[in-house]
Amino acid sequence: MTSIVSAIIVLGILIFVHEFGHFLFAKLFGVGVEKFSLGFGPKLIGKKMGETEYLISAFPLGGYVKMVGEGGGDELSDEEKARSFGEKSPLRRIGIVVAGPGFNLIFAWFVFIAVFMVGVPSATTKIGEVVKDKPAAKAGIVAGDRITAVNGKKVDRWEEMATEIAASKGPSLLVEIKRGGETKAFQLKPEMRTGKNLLGETVTSPVIGVVAAGETVIDRYPPGEAFSRGSVQTWNVIELTVLSLVRIIERAIPLDTIGGPIMIAKMAGQQAEAGGVSFLAFMALLSVNLGVLNLLPIPILDGGHLFFYLWELIFRRPVSMRAREIAQQVGLALLIGLMVLAFYNDIARYLVGNG
Repeated sequence: MTSIVSAIIVLGILIFVHEFGHFLFAKLFGVGVEKFSLGFGPKLIGKKMGETEYLISAFPLGGYVKMVGEGGGDELSDEEKARSFGEKSPLRRIGIVVAGPGFNLIFAWFVFIAVFMVGVPSATTKIGEVVKDKPAAKAGIVAGDRITAVNGKKVDRWEEMATEIAASKGPSLLVEIKRGGETKAFQLKPEMRTGKNLLGETVTSPVIGVVAAGETVIDRYPPGEAFSRGSVQTWNVIELTVLSLVRIIERAIPLDTIGGPIMIAKMAGQQAEAGGVSFLAFMALLSVNLGVLNLLPIPILDGGHLFFYLWELIFRRPVSMRAREIAQQVGLALLIGLMVLAFYNDIARYLVGNG
C-alpha cells in the first residue's frame, strides 16, 4: 500500500508540474485553455473555473492541457481563433510545448538544491570488511580502520576515498588510516578490476579490496554551496539519462532494464521508507527522466510537436496534415510498444521473478 500511495504522490506532483508548464505559458501567450487534467480517460472529479475545467481523470499515468483550437471539429469564432493555439506564431507554440519538459527539469533542479540544504547521508571512511588476499589485506589494513588520506590527500567520506583511488595512475598508493588513537600509513599496489558501469561500458579501475562499514553522517550545505551542488547534480542526471537512452538504442544496456509503473511504485515505496530526503531525490531523478523523455523527437510526445514547429519556423510552412497523421500513427505505435515492453519487464521482474 505504501508503494501505491508513494507512486501516486510522485506521479501526481510530476504530472502537475509538467502540465502546469504548458498551462502557464499558454496563458502567458494568450492561448485559451479549455481543460487541465491530471490523468487520462474518464473524469473522476472536475470543477470549471472561468473558461478552464480542472479534472482528475481515471488513469494517473499522464495528463493533458487542452487548448482552444486543438482537436479540430469545432467552428471557431474570430475571438476564439485569436486565442487558439494554432493561430500563434511557431516560436510561441515552441515555447508552450517546451515549457512542460522544461518545468520538470527546473523542478528537479530546485528539489536537488533543497536536498543538499536539508542534508544528504554520506558514508564515512570506516572499513567494515577487508577482502582476503586483496591489496589492503596484504598490506595489513583491518576491519574497523578509518582511512584518513590517500596519496597525501585528506578524505573523510567514502566517495572521496573511492574517487582518489580511482584517479590514481601510479603503481602504488599511500593509504593513511586511523586505528584507535594511532595513525598508520601503508604503501600498497592497487588491483585492476574490469567491469561494467551504469551505461553498460567496460571499464577498468584500481581497487584495494575494502568494504564500507555503513557508518553515515548527514552533510548539510549552506544555500550557495547547495545551489552549486544541486546544479551539478541536475546536469549529471540529465547527462546520464541521455547517455542511457543512447546506450539502450545501441543495445549496450539491455532492454530488460526498462521499467514501468510497477517498478516506479516499488521504488517510490522503498525511497519513502528510506526517508524524506531519499524520496525527494527519487522524485527529482524521475522528473529529469520525464523531462528528457518528453523531448525525444517522437510524434505524440512534446519533442515530436517541437520538431514540427521547428520545421515550420525554418521552412516558413507547416508540415502537411498527411505527413503529421502518418508521423502520429508511427509515434503512437512506438509509444505503445515501449509501454508493452515496460509492462512485460515489470511482470517478469516482480510478478514472475523474485523481484
